[in-house]
Amino acid sequence: MSKILAESMRAAVMYDTDDIRIEERAVPRLEPGDVLMRVGASGVCSGDLMPWYVRRKAPFVFGHEIAGTIVAANDVGEKSGFTVGDRVFAHHHAPCSACSACTRGDFTQCATWRATSLDPGGMAEYVRVPRANLADTLVLPAGMSFIDGSLAEPLACVCKSLRRGAVSAGQSLYVIGLGVMGLMHVAVAHARGVTVFGSDFLPERRERARALGSDDVFEPADALERLRAATVEGADAVICGPGTPAALGHAIDAVRPGGTVVMFTPIEPSERFIFDQCTAYFRDVRLVASYSCGPDDTREALALLTRGIVTAEGLGATLFGLDGVIRAYDAMRNAQIVKAIIAFPH
Repeated sequence: MSKILAESMRAAVMYDTDDIRIEERAVPRLEPGDVLMRVGASGVCSGDLMPWYVRRKAPFVFGHEIAGTIVAANDVGEKSGFTVGDRVFAHHHAPCSACSACTRGDFTQCATWRATSLDPGGMAEYVRVPRANLADTLVLPAGMSFIDGSLAEPLACVCKSLRRGAVSAGQSLYVIGLGVMGLMHVAVAHARGVTVFGSDFLPERRERARALGSDDVFEPADALERLRAATVEGADAVICGPGTPAALGHAIDAVRPGGTVVMFTPIEPSERFIFDQCTAYFRDVRLVASYSCGPDDTREALALLTRGIVTAEGLGATLFGLDGVIRAYDAMRNAQIVKAIIAFPH
């Protein structure tokens, strides 16, 4: 096993959405087949902005959108397949690729996928990538920065979402919520020849979506009227970004008969969504969920990043050091910035 370069490290531990602490931790020890990554960049995930979701797991080292350099590998008994010095993206979950869920392509329903994780989490100077997670660890192209590489996991979630929505060239897509995930939907769909519409309360986000290829953008108050004026029946597919009953109800109203609504974010468990199921039934509306992503999606995402379809600069991402992680999280949570990425000295 290659020598580990440090005995201790710093990590950002989330106790609650308003209680993040930088703590000293031991550098994770490697089991056979594991590798150790020195983190180069780690993004703040939109999911970690949801209090109900955070409190189920706290306290924990948050973050999982990472890219960095392999600095040690424990190949005793189990070969990792990676070399010290490799610049990689690592997914925080990876499937077994052999069970019935994997065989049908439902990787997020694989028991191995759900059991795997990065140790201790992405907001740390070093991360152990367990042998199982190497099934969805990819070498970055030579010219790709760690900043852009850290977008692979969230972009992969977008790739899956668009696939679940069955969105193809020549069709129309309406994206509700133009935060970082909504903006990536816009950029990828536009690159595929889809007519894209979007809505958001913030004018700067609407303008960013327009710059990324959205054909038109709306304020939520008049979005439905303007969308129907542009599409007659509504959009072929609607991506519902916000996890609220109001947003999901709006999505169902905005999709055309026979179209698809993609529920990209879950509604808080304590809330209930009530809708006119009879009307939705006779309109033949499809309502599908899109949870996380699998290895097919991460490979597609890396290809999109390589082509420059999505970049941190294009999204308007803001960079912080680990000492600024609290400011980064608060700025993203309060919608002052669209995306926060923690850049580590490398």
